[in-house]
Amino acid sequence: MPPFALNAEYRHAFRFSQADVENFARVTGDNNPLHLDADFAAQTPFKRPIIHGMLGASIFTKVLGTEFPGYGSVYLGQTLEFLRPMFVDTDYEAVFTVKSVNPEKHIAEVSTDIRDAQTGKVTTRGLATLMHREKL
Repeated sequence: MPPFALNAEYRHAFRFSQADVENFARVTGDNNPLHLDADFAAQTPFKRPIIHGMLGASIFTKVLGTEFPGYGSVYLGQTLEFLRPMFVDTDYEAVFTVKSVNPEKHIAEVSTDIRDAQTGKVTTRGLATLMHREKL
């Protein structure tokens, strides 16, 4: 099967550190204490700081733009659902599955999931639409 054929799957393991969360907060201005203050977060249902949902989802643009299908990809859209919290220093796996390909327009739809590597539970789910003139 060609690397970007219908139902082709790609997996990418990753994790974020507290420094990543702090840098994301600095760059975006989202300094919600839920992400940065352990004492505050201890009083929430999560009991500890959680990663910004958009920081977790940023793994999608990294992979789609540099690995699968790779350099030259143009992001046209992305839906997102944040189903479970993500935490620092935890192993996750991003799973990409090609759902449709339109070779005439060089456009594909790819499901984008993040799973907790230990439990297999989906934390973030979405659908990306992208264009790549050479690989689609």
